Amino acid sequence: MSGLSPVGIAGRTLGRIGSLEARLACSEAEIEAAQEVRYRVFYEELGAKASRLQAAERRDADRFDAVCDHILVFDHSLAAPEHERIVGTYRVLTQEGAALCGGFYSEDEFDLAGLIERNPGKRFLELGRSCVLPQYRSKRTIEALWQAIWAYVLHHKIDVMAGCASFHGTVPAAHSEALSFLAQSFRTEPEFQVSALPERYRSMDLVPPEAINAKAAFARMPPLIKGYLRLGARIGDGCVIDHDFETVDVFVVLAVSDIRQRYISYYTADEGAYVA
Repeated sequence: MSGLSPVGIAGRTLGRIGSLEARLACSEAEIEAAQEVRYRVFYEELGAKASRLQAAERRDADRFDAVCDHILVFDHSLAAPEHERIVGTYRVLTQEGAALCGGFYSEDEFDLAGLIERNPGKRFLELGRSCVLPQYRSKRTIEALWQAIWAYVLHHKIDVMAGCASFHGTVPAAHSEALSFLAQSFRTEPEFQVSALPERYRSMDLVPPEAINAKAAFARMPPLIKGYLRLGARIGDGCVIDHDFETVDVFVVLAVSDIRQRYISYYTADEGAYVA
């Protein structure tokens, strides 16, 4: 069984909207089912490059899965076994889990050492592998996921959420206005500064400020990045091309203290029902 969450939160409902329930995976079968959902989206739909093992098993799996917690969204209206009702997933990695695995997943692309060193009293949580099946890409599913993430953050007393978010394709210039808008208007504060590794660094600042239409730039961003920005997230310096996943990655930092109050009020409305 993966993850480091104590028994008090494992298996409990962390979010619910209608027939959708969000909770942590509590069996290897559920984790494998989540990996199958990830494979369907990342590899079959979006064109990521699968290894022979991944293609044979039809699962997106790596060494980090064993030390992560896996937030799952189930649609209980489906007439199927429990593990086949998974329609969305998020992978979360605590600092304790990262220590067991030799670091955070994002450290292959971004320099996180300084971020951790500058904030010794803060607890970090890496978010990754955000994935929802096409027919469930709606406000309801995203809200169920974020109810669960918020419950997890409160339970583990997390101070900062961080991780990679992606633009589709491997050409930064194809997203020049959106990337430039992020670089110029949403840069992290010095205490949370993170840069792409020098050998992988690609500039995000591709268009002069006077040539950017802010509304159009925001509209062209992936939904996940727009969601992070609405919560109050900031963006690190530089982007990275991930040729395996066919994406341009940016680094997102979301301090819990910066989350806008209306979202805190919304996601904590039923916090007593979800957090022990």
